[in-house]
Amino acid sequence: MPRLAELFFKTAIMFLIIGLAIGLQMAISANHNVVGAHAHINLLGWVTSAIFGGYYALNPAKAEKRTAMAHYWVYTVGVVILTASLYGLLLGNTVLETGVAVGALIVFAGVLIFAWVIFAPATSRSTLTPGAAVG
Repeated sequence: MPRLAELFFKTAIMFLIIGLAIGLQMAISANHNVVGAHAHINLLGWVTSAIFGGYYALNPAKAEKRTAMAHYWVYTVGVVILTASLYGLLLGNTVLETGVAVGALIVFAGVLIFAWVIFAPATSRSTLTPGAAVG
């Protein structure tokens, strides 16, 4: 499995653990005011990161590209900023509204990078057929 796919899977499981911990905290306290952050961590962090990991596992030539690693870092940093800021905002810290907006824009940039990766041709030697000309 490509290193990038493994990074996305490991990051996804960390987001799942955090999302479940927040869900447990809400259930135990019977206070569900941070449900939006819980949902974003689980969907953007766990589910989407795992899907990215699956894509790169199935497309190892694309996982080798620098653009793919940039995708990982931009997207992951964006999710951390967005979800941490949203959590604080939902707890009443209104100054974090800017962090939510910045994090959302970074996540969006990460998704655009992923779209670029998907639509760009895979040009690794491993995708060439034997005897094919390289040029």
